[in-house]
Amino acid sequence: MLYPEMTDSRFVCSLDGIWSFLPDREDAGGNSAGLTERWYEKPLKNPMTMPVPASYNDLKEGAAFREHYGWVFYQRSFSLPSHLLKEQRVILRCDAVTHCAKVWLNGCLIGENKGGFLPFECDLTGKLLPGENLLTIAVNNVIDFTTLPVGGQANIMNGLFSSALGGIAPSGKRNHPNFDFFNYAGITRSVRIYTTPKKHIEDVTLISRVRAKDAVIDYTVDVKGKGECLVELFDRSGRRVAKSTGLTGKLQIKNVHLWQPLKAYLYDVRVSFAEDVYTMRYGVRTVEVKGQKFLINGKPFYFKGYGKHEDTFPQGRGYNAPMNVKDISLMKWQGANSFRTSHYPYSEEMMRLCDEEGIVVIDETPAVGVNLLFGGGANFQGQKVLTFDKEHGVKTFEHHKEVIRDLIARDKNHACVVMWSVANEPDSSGPGAYQYFKPLFDLAHRLDPQKRPVTLISVQSAGGPDKDVSAKFSDVICLNRYYGWYLGAPDLDWPCALMKKELEAWNKTGKPVMFTEYGADTVMGMHDTTPVMYTEEFQVDYYKANNAVLDSFKCVVGEQVWNFADFATSQSLVRVQGNKKGLFTRDRKPKLAAHYFRERWNAIPNFGYK
Repeated sequence: MLYPEMTDSRFVCSLDGIWSFLPDREDAGGNSAGLTERWYEKPLKNPMTMPVPASYNDLKEGAAFREHYGWVFYQRSFSLPSHLLKEQRVILRCDAVTHCAKVWLNGCLIGENKGGFLPFECDLTGKLLPGENLLTIAVNNVIDFTTLPVGGQANIMNGLFSSALGGIAPSGKRNHPNFDFFNYAGITRSVRIYTTPKKHIEDVTLISRVRAKDAVIDYTVDVKGKGECLVELFDRSGRRVAKSTGLTGKLQIKNVHLWQPLKAYLYDVRVSFAEDVYTMRYGVRTVEVKGQKFLINGKPFYFKGYGKHEDTFPQGRGYNAPMNVKDISLMKWQGANSFRTSHYPYSEEMMRLCDEEGIVVIDETPAVGVNLLFGGGANFQGQKVLTFDKEHGVKTFEHHKEVIRDLIARDKNHACVVMWSVANEPDSSGPGAYQYFKPLFDLAHRLDPQKRPVTLISVQSAGGPDKDVSAKFSDVICLNRYYGWYLGAPDLDWPCALMKKELEAWNKTGKPVMFTEYGADTVMGMHDTTPVMYTEEFQVDYYKANNAVLDSFKCVVGEQVWNFADFATSQSLVRVQGNKKGLFTRDRKPKLAAHYFRERWNAIPNFGYK
């Protein structure tokens, strides 16, 4: 799917701004009043104001609003120049609506979508009225076995203690995330209208091959209609360095400038087909796993960085351009070179920014919570619910395939993306895990034209390579491990001895290994002469102990700390106004550990470490 670009032939119009907003209510029959009463057919009665893009949860006051369950309705009017309606296709594009959406234009249903972190489109051609048009988008935040992320039957943290309450579930309709971050919802990314000629470019696929100082870009252009096609490549100075004709072909580059981590170089690709023109930026680089090395442009790369969240106040998971720029600035200040899009696809604008800044990205699907046995069934009142049985796993699987397809379709051309993560902390050693994940890994490998490595992020309870399907399927072994926090804290010596023993087992697989999560909750400003849990001093000691083990293994190709910044979660006894494992506070103030990693990472080269 192409990102909306204004070109010689294309017009882009933003619908971002203040919309009318109304939370749904139940009618007498317990159904959605908004749907049964057809709120979408006319202007909402007594609406609130709501910014788009943003999560709605923290923008109005009250627990009932923040924890709203079910549908909410967004609405606005718009008009377009009449000549566009006569001459061009008109497309409505929603970059992300969390988690399900229904879209009406002038009271008529024109589209539906499931999946809260990837774009979808509705064709408005021939459906727009002269003058004002009424656009209504209903958003549903309900999470269950059919959604990604997955919802359960109790709070995942408080559920650990549910057996003491006799396993009685709380009353009332509410979401129970089977994951440890807040279930922010709404129209979280931009809404735009764009136009194209009737004969138009639908997609562009680019694949780089590098040999010595030269490179070849193989391209494929998908189109609607018939016409001549010209593809041109321009360097940073605007000089054309290659061209080719036809819907498939090759762009030959002499003395190529490679896209490098923290040293990005982007070319401009201009595609002309019939009357349509589309431009995109593109970085030439190669990615390969060879033995126990992760190679970028043929050199052994070492990941230094973070697991992150799209989480700021008060936008929630809403797109925040200034904070994205600030986050990358802070990472570069530390000498970090990478992050994982935990635990869902991030905005396209963030991916484009990483292309520009040279930040390496592990791109992850929203498949978090695919582990119904987590915490001994904490999210199901202690029941032993099998993750991949016919009642639960089948429902998740179909949507899981959809998001893999959509993620790769959206991000396939980004130089910053070097690896796909199909899931975070799934039940990768449970009954049925092999049968569930093999088709997903096969699908990701088949769909990616650049054939990047594919992984899943392994949870500590999955065990070692003898049980975890990561050993069979993952091109890089990615481990989330909390030796010295959830396991063994406050002691650090004994847990780190266990950590060393586990890494010895993974080393025998012959694959590269990296830590994609490790960390300790730390309250900013809490200090002690003797490091104790939750102090800034303990967080530093925790990382020093863990890093000493990582440094002793040549198979370890990276370290991504959990987490970049403190973030919001559901309330529980073990969460102090959210998860406090950040090296930065939620408003990006550094803890002591941020300075420790600045010293460490600036001393570790991006290539050739170990």
